[in-house]
Amino acid sequence: MMRRPTLFLLLCFALLFLTISLKPLPCIATDTLQAGQSLLPNQTLISKQGNFALGFFNPGKSPNSYIGIWYNKVSVQSKTYVWVANRDNPIKDLPNSELKLFQNGNLVLLNPSKTPVWGTDSSNSTKPGSNSTKLVLGDDGNLVLSDGSDSNFTIWQSFDHPTDTWLPGGKIAYNNLTKTAQKLVSWKNSEDPSPGLFSLELKPDTKEYVIMWNGSVRFWTSGPWNGQIFSGVPEMRSNYIYNFSYESNVNESYFTYSTYDKSLTTRFIMDLSGQIKQFTWLDDSKEWNLFWVQPRQQCEVYSLCGPFGVCSESGLPFCNCMEGFTERSPRDWNLRDTSGGGGETPLRCGDKRGFRQMSNVRLPINPVTLAAASDENCRQACSSNCSCSAYAYGSNGCSVWLGDLVNVQRDSGGDSFYVRVAASDVSPSKKGSTSLPLILGIVAGVAVALGSVLLLIWRCRVKRSVGTSKAVEGSLVAFTYRDLQIATKNFSERLGAGAFGSVFKGTLSDSTLIAVKKLEGITQGEKQFRTEVSTIGTIQHVNLVRLRGFCSEGSKRLLVYDYMPNRSLESHLFYKDNSKAALDWKTRYNIALGMARGLAYLHEECRDCIIHCDIKPENILLDADFCPKVADFGLAKLVGREFSRVLTTMRGTRGYLAPEWISGVAVTAKADVYSYGMMLFEIISGRRNSEQSENFNLGFFPTWAANKVAEGEEVLSILDYQLEGHANSEELTRAFRIACWCIQDNELHRPSMGQVVQILEGVLDVNPPPIPRSLQVLVENNEKIRFFSESSNQTSETQSKPSSDSSQFKSST
Repeated sequence: MMRRPTLFLLLCFALLFLTISLKPLPCIATDTLQAGQSLLPNQTLISKQGNFALGFFNPGKSPNSYIGIWYNKVSVQSKTYVWVANRDNPIKDLPNSELKLFQNGNLVLLNPSKTPVWGTDSSNSTKPGSNSTKLVLGDDGNLVLSDGSDSNFTIWQSFDHPTDTWLPGGKIAYNNLTKTAQKLVSWKNSEDPSPGLFSLELKPDTKEYVIMWNGSVRFWTSGPWNGQIFSGVPEMRSNYIYNFSYESNVNESYFTYSTYDKSLTTRFIMDLSGQIKQFTWLDDSKEWNLFWVQPRQQCEVYSLCGPFGVCSESGLPFCNCMEGFTERSPRDWNLRDTSGGGGETPLRCGDKRGFRQMSNVRLPINPVTLAAASDENCRQACSSNCSCSAYAYGSNGCSVWLGDLVNVQRDSGGDSFYVRVAASDVSPSKKGSTSLPLILGIVAGVAVALGSVLLLIWRCRVKRSVGTSKAVEGSLVAFTYRDLQIATKNFSERLGAGAFGSVFKGTLSDSTLIAVKKLEGITQGEKQFRTEVSTIGTIQHVNLVRLRGFCSEGSKRLLVYDYMPNRSLESHLFYKDNSKAALDWKTRYNIALGMARGLAYLHEECRDCIIHCDIKPENILLDADFCPKVADFGLAKLVGREFSRVLTTMRGTRGYLAPEWISGVAVTAKADVYSYGMMLFEIISGRRNSEQSENFNLGFFPTWAANKVAEGEEVLSILDYQLEGHANSEELTRAFRIACWCIQDNELHRPSMGQVVQILEGVLDVNPPPIPRSLQVLVENNEKIRFFSESSNQTSETQSKPSSDSSQFKSST
């Protein structure tokens, strides 16, 4: 009686064992794939520290499947892909597909019918005598196929086959043997990683990168490499985040780059917008920050909007079709691929056509000049040619365009031309039989109807929530005043106030915290204000407060920034709170360095030099990680230099003003350097420069501190007492010296902010500085002040003339 149950149980265990043995593992918790192993659709390779993942994916709502690499730690709504294997040949049926590493060293992607879809073609590249290979996903995002017995022998790597993303450590090269360029090629659209129209490649003869359209039209160049920067990218001169280097040998020439901060997550992409973009990941806000972009203006991209499309920088979307034309592929336009442009209603040569005027535009490229004595003759010349798409007549004579119209751009001060459209798309002319009363009746009726529609639209806009505000200039948002009233609870929580207005805390509909500045006394017209704000909105840096959007309604002018939870530097330095620990030295030093980087970006990397004009602790904000953000950096540009100067003088912050402000001479970026130096003293001491204290009775901390050091006291004696001497003495000495150099009377003797960054980073050394004469006169008593002599480290009682700053800042090597 016991045999049948026993046999039954044995049979169940056998079936269970067989089922388990045949079922694949749900994931591969490793970074390695050994020879003979496969990666299945429900499995991923994870790099050792978890930075990157390799696996199958479907971009967006696309039914197509691909093998690719994406960021594993970056938490965004959709994955950020950095490499795609089979971008030219997607898999239509994902189940039973596999990525297999064969014993011969070849990595192959197989579809369900086991037909190769993609492969490394590396079976003949293995090390002689080797019969083992392995595939490893590195924490740098590089997928490496190497010899199993010798990991240093690389058979194949994804860094040699980039798609649209260039990661640190990778390269974009030119093969000197085959004379072919390794290209960074954009996706076709946001759901299709197949090669798009835009590519970045290296020209080895001039050592420059160029962006190409369709592989044939060059519309942007970096300029030649001079050993330090690309001539067309001068902002690289003060780039203290990325380190570019050039290599050339018999086999190839290439550029590679790395980051000074190894913890920084960054990527360089050839975007489907036709621009190259550098992004950095912000852990505090959990989003990608656009650090750098070229070309700077979206409409500078060749044929961005395709044939019969019009590009506009004034708002989103950038591209629209000309009147009388419709999108050739609405689906592609929705997926950010506007290259198809506008499709004309099919017409034959004999069909009746007319012309529609387009005003305030930059004319299309490649016009043909004809001899015509008048506008009517020019129109007739175009009408008689079936290939003629448009004409213009002006001071330069008659110009006609044959075929597609490309690169038309909205320009408020631009020209006019006439586009050829179907006769049905041309507004009918006034007929002689139409009576004046009828015309007036029609006009009145249209006006009433239009007024009703506008009234409804206005009422709808009033009822909108903040989340529906219109985005312009990329990520910049044009908020309505009602939006910001709701977000700030009618401006009820005031964060602070300055000469330009008050700042209020707010919350967007998606729970994002914002800071809203209500500007006062800004008199620009709406168009000018929007233009200025759009310019400021494109200036982005990790050490500058991000401008999210603006409001411009009537006389109301508001700016919307990211909210900084740790408030201003002022609140941490000068207002002692026993419940909060004082900022330690490392944090203070990093704040000083971050501030310098932000100002160096404004002075040296923007298209136009931006002088902040009001550097002080109140304008240095701190995010959740105490990363410094220079605030109000755009207001000097927005309101004009003279206006900013008057306000700065009137609001009682003369302690940060350079002598040239007082004397009334022209102000340069060195005025910000002076203010930065005064702030650096306050970061070191933890007190206001003009604060009276029993520890120093000279009435002005910089003067007192310089004399103490000159008299032989340790530099630690000037450190904030709350730190109890816990500071890196080398960093403290470096910070003290550069602060003294920054506040020199003669602006020629002050370093640039780029040099300040290099000194704080330890790249440059700095000599002991003199005490500026203007500070000495601030001392309440008139006794002689001892100070550093520039010729030696001995003290002197006579003022020596400082030499050129170039001799004071030397390479630390």
